[in-house]
Amino acid sequence: MTPVDAFIGLGSNLADPERQLAAAVTELASLPMTTLVAQSPFYASRPVGPQDQPDFINGAVWLRTELPPLALLDHLQAIELAHGRERIQHWGPRTLDLDLLIYGDNVINDERLTVPHPELVNRDFALQPLLDLKPELTLPDGTSLTSARAQCPDNALRKLNPLPRGTQAPV
Repeated sequence: MTPVDAFIGLGSNLADPERQLAAAVTELASLPMTTLVAQSPFYASRPVGPQDQPDFINGAVWLRTELPPLALLDHLQAIELAHGRERIQHWGPRTLDLDLLIYGDNVINDERLTVPHPELVNRDFALQPLLDLKPELTLPDGTSLTSARAQCPDNALRKLNPLPRGTQAPV
């Protein structure tokens, strides 16, 4: 298979979120048939959905992978589970959330996976890290992420300094 550029959104608001993300970046970099191209800065933002939870820390990574999309999704979900991810409340608090935002120029509508991520253009905490990684990035329909970001609702995004890769999440 020819390598594909895949962009993964990372989020956490439980159990030391910055360390959760830093550890996840290290784990993503070690996926089979995959190379980490770049990591975005981390951002803090208000939660989407229920407001009675801590702010989220978000970021993104750019991977070059030969994994098919559903195999990549399986790896992402395994990493989430290893970090104690529980799917209790929609848009609720979580130790780690890994979303396959963009997979090359593919449009995927599978019962397990929709790419581009259906809420991407409404999430400044996903768009801004992607723009940090690749400012000229476009969606498969030709929409530039720069124009999507300009029209995106404000979620009180605040840029943070990332922890170094390899920082372990608490157990």
